[in-house]
Amino acid sequence: MKTRLAFLSSIFLILTLAGCTNNPTPAAPTTSQPAATAAVDPLPSWNDGPAKQAILDFVKTTIDKANPKFVAPEDRIATFDQDGTTWVEHPIYSQVLFAFDRVAEMAPQHPEWKTKMPFKAIVTGDKEAMAKFTTKDLEVIAMTTHTGMTAEAFGPMVKEWMAKAKHPKFDKPYPQMVYQPMLEVMKYLRDNGYKTYIVTGGGQDFVRAYALPVYGIPPEQVIGSALDTQYAYDKDGQGILMRDPKLLLNNNGAGKAEDIYLFIGKRPKAAFGNTDGDRQMLEYTQASGGASLEMLVLHDDAAREFAYGPAQGLPDTKVGIFPQALYDEAKAKGWTVISMKNDWKQIFSWEK
Repeated sequence: MKTRLAFLSSIFLILTLAGCTNNPTPAAPTTSQPAATAAVDPLPSWNDGPAKQAILDFVKTTIDKANPKFVAPEDRIATFDQDGTTWVEHPIYSQVLFAFDRVAEMAPQHPEWKTKMPFKAIVTGDKEAMAKFTTKDLEVIAMTTHTGMTAEAFGPMVKEWMAKAKHPKFDKPYPQMVYQPMLEVMKYLRDNGYKTYIVTGGGQDFVRAYALPVYGIPPEQVIGSALDTQYAYDKDGQGILMRDPKLLLNNNGAGKAEDIYLFIGKRPKAAFGNTDGDRQMLEYTQASGGASLEMLVLHDDAAREFAYGPAQGLPDTKVGIFPQALYDEAKAKGWTVISMKNDWKQIFSWEK
């Protein structure tokens, strides 16, 4: 796989978004609350069926000491991809919008951007020019908007953006674009001794900024694509970490399995994804032996969310590709494909 900035790989897709600007009205991030029936049914937003039953059976099996597939508490690890698995990734990744908004925010301090590409295209909203962005252009945008600051300074920028940025279709703050059924799965696993991790192709520091209030997952349990940092000293002689314009980790595809081992040191027992970039993570999980749970979210609900694949004849896409080959592998290996349309009674906490 060609080295790239995974979290900005589809940045050019902004061209397809008409009116995809953020609402400036502040809206504080909120954590979705479980439905009132959660005490009886741990997965109330799931319809009864094979997908829901697979989760219930997996937990029941792995916490039963009398079962030969019992999993010791220290080995109870579950990994979740983010974009398209735990929250909305269409029509474009949230971090791409963050990068473009950062360019607009930084533009007054860079008057040269009015005539300097690729920034000129973003500042002026020239979609035709953006369509001609090269890989180098995209790297320049990413490095300019995500570096040149301390590691500690980046998080507050993300939190501020998250407090006001809204999804272009649903007009809801991004922290509310999380899937209620997946929040329930995370909580159910944690209630039964599992440690939950976000393992994303998106920016590691980007997701760490909001993982706790949105998912209940602390920042140290977020694994993602990461930029290099360099130790330096500030004007007062205090040690700091500066974000460098150099890709350190490309947490996508095989990189997910590699980084899981790097950060956790053992295989997960449960893994959730939605694209070909999650394939190796699920394969790595299944190869742990004994009981394991591998699940893939298929976006087949155009009415309540989006429909894309191109697996099972769904529309093709350049964001969150779920190819037929991945679907076939899932069926052949006993992985569970979650149909958003059929398996999820409710997608978002704010649905009526």
